[in-house]
Amino acid sequence: MRWTLKPKPNPETVSALAESLQVDNSISSLLVQRGINNYEDAKTFFRPNLNHLHDPYLMKDMDKAVARIQQAIQNNENILVFGDYDVDGTTSVALMSSYLKTKTPQVATYIPDRYDEGYGVSYKGIDFANDNDFSLIIALDCGIKAIDKVAYAKDKSIDFIICDHHRPGAKIPNAAAVLDPKQDDCNYPYKELCGCGVGFKLIQALAEKSNETIDDLIPYLDLVATAIGADIVPITGENRVLAYFGLQVVNQNPRAGFKAIINQIKKDTLTITDVVFVIAPRINAAGRMKHGQYAVDLLTETDLQTAVKYAEEIEEFNTDRRETDKRITIEALEQIQENKEEDRLTSVVYQKDWHKGVIGIVASRLIETYYRPTLVFTKSGDKLAASARSVSGFDVYNALEACAEHIEQFGGHKYAAGLTLKEENYEAFKQAFEDEVSKTIDKNLLTPEIKIDTTLQLSDINNKFWRIINQFSPFGPGNMTPIFMTENLKDTGYGKCVGQDDKHLRFTATQTGQEKFVGIGFNLGEKLELIKDKKPFKATYSIDENEWNGKVSLQLKIRDIKA
Repeated sequence: MRWTLKPKPNPETVSALAESLQVDNSISSLLVQRGINNYEDAKTFFRPNLNHLHDPYLMKDMDKAVARIQQAIQNNENILVFGDYDVDGTTSVALMSSYLKTKTPQVATYIPDRYDEGYGVSYKGIDFANDNDFSLIIALDCGIKAIDKVAYAKDKSIDFIICDHHRPGAKIPNAAAVLDPKQDDCNYPYKELCGCGVGFKLIQALAEKSNETIDDLIPYLDLVATAIGADIVPITGENRVLAYFGLQVVNQNPRAGFKAIINQIKKDTLTITDVVFVIAPRINAAGRMKHGQYAVDLLTETDLQTAVKYAEEIEEFNTDRRETDKRITIEALEQIQENKEEDRLTSVVYQKDWHKGVIGIVASRLIETYYRPTLVFTKSGDKLAASARSVSGFDVYNALEACAEHIEQFGGHKYAAGLTLKEENYEAFKQAFEDEVSKTIDKNLLTPEIKIDTTLQLSDINNKFWRIINQFSPFGPGNMTPIFMTENLKDTGYGKCVGQDDKHLRFTATQTGQEKFVGIGFNLGEKLELIKDKKPFKATYSIDENEWNGKVSLQLKIRDIKA
């Protein structure tokens, strides 16, 4: 692991903020690192308010989108709500369809089949709309590159409203309205919304026309918070507000579908991390293993008993998903070794029978072993489809763009993308991708990095410090859990390996002999030698709360240890 200590912020700014907030400099420094420089910034950060949300009509084409939907409602047109099969897509479809059904019964949903239709707007979906007399399709979390498909729909007198957050291409589809804050000529102040976030801005704009307030839309925010967490967008600005209030809904008044999932977890309060690792994989499992419509049905169901049945079905999909991705990961690692590709700067693997629904997860798993940009391919119809994942700091989307001559279609973000290509172009693409990454990547990025916010003395850690740190949540990109580094630590003599195969490390750390904190390091069992016999060591860690036998104490969640 590569340890990087973040630059110290301006000491005058830190001192002035500490004084105005009546907090220690260690807290003030963390805030300044996050762009919070004065009392007003801090007030906005610590007290998110729904009034801080931007006017939805600042988004390009919002007025056109609202006018077209109002026209459809007035004319009793059939509206098809179309979305991607992942968490962002299915939550978007659940949000938009359930809101529109409060205005008109003429609403249906459509999630493309991952295997038959692939990602995004599909000709099959448009044909379904045409066959069933839909004259308006609202596409969520997809569509920004669907130029030919939107034109195909127009020829059939079907209008499109696109709500997307992916990077646009050189051309924009000729739709009735295109909502995407990443368009160059869109002046919306916040560019990092997820697909469900863009959908929420549309229902916010529609609600204004019906004299509804933002408070009337709070019940939809559990969907938005889940999409924000699952799609790994920055939890800053508007996303922070949406996630903050969405988590309150998840914990206090969740929809029946969420309640059915949460009932299986023995936890009182869910954090954004729980949403990402507990709720999101189950929603995703439907689209991965069966069909995304199962997830939409669960998320829009209002009867708890029915939702519990749906949740049990989805739990089976999730179990299948776990077994499948574990098997494919083993096969992919074997392929890298058989091809003697351990020392390359990229991992690109392919097997025709790998399950398309889990190749993204497998790509992430491979990065745990070989930390480098990774693509996992499988056969999809007469083409090959891949999921791409990157390492921190490297833009995989740009790398794919540089290899576009070998690719049929691609889309995505800096750290995650999807693509298709012809089988005969696979080897040429694989070499081109390796060449492009070799040419453009900073070699330091190929070693996992721990970004340390600040150094800390164990004596600085107390319940007040923890309470304030906890109020930084919800954590995520742009506002990660603070990571600290402490030097001259010693184990009190009872450090040991714990867990299956002694994979984890548990010890009690002290600096002066006075303050003592339990440290738990997952997958750090092999570091036991570094702390034995009271040898001094340094550690990077976050601070966590541990509950055991009814007693609550602070503990160090160890990220790494060095002599």
